[in-house]
Amino acid sequence: MTGGLPRATTILVGLAAATVTAIGMSGIRGILAPTLLTLVLVICANPVRTGLLKRGVPGGLATGSVILVVFGLLAGFTYTVLIAFAQFVAMLPSYSSQFAQIGENIATWLKSIGVGQAQIKQLKDGIDPSKIATVVTDTLGNVAGITGALVIVLTMMILMAADAVYAKTVLGQLNAHKPDLVAALGHYAHDVRRYMVVTTVLGVAQGALNAIALYILQVPAALLWGLLAFLCSFIPNIGYFFALIPPLFFGFLVGGWPTAIAVVVIYGIINAVVQSIVQPRVVGQAVSLSQTITFFSVLFWAVIIGPVGAILAIPLTLLAKTILVDADPGAHWWRPALGPTGETRNLAKAADAAAKANRQGQRAAHKADPATSPPTE
Repeated sequence: MTGGLPRATTILVGLAAATVTAIGMSGIRGILAPTLLTLVLVICANPVRTGLLKRGVPGGLATGSVILVVFGLLAGFTYTVLIAFAQFVAMLPSYSSQFAQIGENIATWLKSIGVGQAQIKQLKDGIDPSKIATVVTDTLGNVAGITGALVIVLTMMILMAADAVYAKTVLGQLNAHKPDLVAALGHYAHDVRRYMVVTTVLGVAQGALNAIALYILQVPAALLWGLLAFLCSFIPNIGYFFALIPPLFFGFLVGGWPTAIAVVVIYGIINAVVQSIVQPRVVGQAVSLSQTITFFSVLFWAVIIGPVGAILAIPLTLLAKTILVDADPGAHWWRPALGPTGETRNLAKAADAAAKANRQGQRAAHKADPATSPPTE
C-alpha cells in the first residue's frame, strides 16, 4: 500500500465512528426524535405552502396556515390515540373472567407436558388485565412527556418554516460548490414526500377498512385497532404483525377461533393488497432500498430514537443514503448494493427475458430433434 490507512483499519475506524454517533443520537433521543419528525413534516407540507404563495397568499399567512393545520392534525391524532388507549385500559377489567379461563387452559396444557407447578403459577399470575394495563401505560408514557414533545415539534416547525424562506437562495449558493449535494437533497425531498404522502393515504384506507371489518365482527375497541393499523402501516415488514396481535387476541376472547381466524384473513388480505401491490406501484423508485436493509433500518432507528424511529425508518435511512452515497459521485457504485435501482430492475428484466427465450429455443430444438438435450428449468 502506497498511502493512507490499510483498508481493514479504515473499515474499523468507520464502524467505531458510526457506533459513537449512534450512541450519541440515542442519548439525545428526547429532542432528536421530535426534531426529525418535524423535518419530515415540513418537507411534506412545503408544496402546500408554495402553492399558496403562487396563488397570492401573503408569505406569513401561508406559512402560519400550513404550520397550524399540520400541527393540529398531528396533535389531534396523538391525543385521539391516547384517549383510545385510556378507554382500552379501562375496558380490560371487564374481561377478567376470560383472562382467567385462558390462564387455566394454558396451565392445564403445561401440566400435561410436565411443566412444574411454580412455573405454571408464575405464568398464570402474568395473565392479568391490570398488568397488561400497566404495560400499555408505560409504553405510551405520560401526557406531560408527550405534550413536551409536541411543544418541541411546534417550535421546530415554526423555525424550520421561517428558515425555508431562504432555502432556495442557500441551495443556489451551495450549488456553485457542491452541485451533487444539492441535487441529492432535491431528490431526497421529492422521494420522501412521495413516500410519506402515499403511505399516509394508504394507511388511512387500511386503518378504516380494518376498523370497519372489526366492527362487523364485533371485536372490542375496533376504532382503536384501526388507529393502530394506521400507525403501523408506516413500519415496513413488521408493522402488520404489531397491528394484528391486539385485535386477534380480543377477537378470540369474544368470538373464539372463528373470529380470530376471520381477523387474520381480513388483515392479511388488506395488508397484501395495500402494502404489497398498491404501495410499491404508486411509490415506484422513491424507496430504492433492499428488503433486508429496510427491515434492519426499522430495528436500528427504533433502538436509536424509539417508536418514532420505527415510523420514520425509511425517510431517515434515505437521508443517510442521500448524504453518504447520493451526494458523493465517488460512492455512487454503492447504490445497487443498497437496493434495486432503475438500472438494476431493467437488467434483471432483460436477464429474465433472455433466460425465457433460451428455454423456449431449447424446447423448440428438442421438439424438432429429440436427440438434443431437453431444456433445463
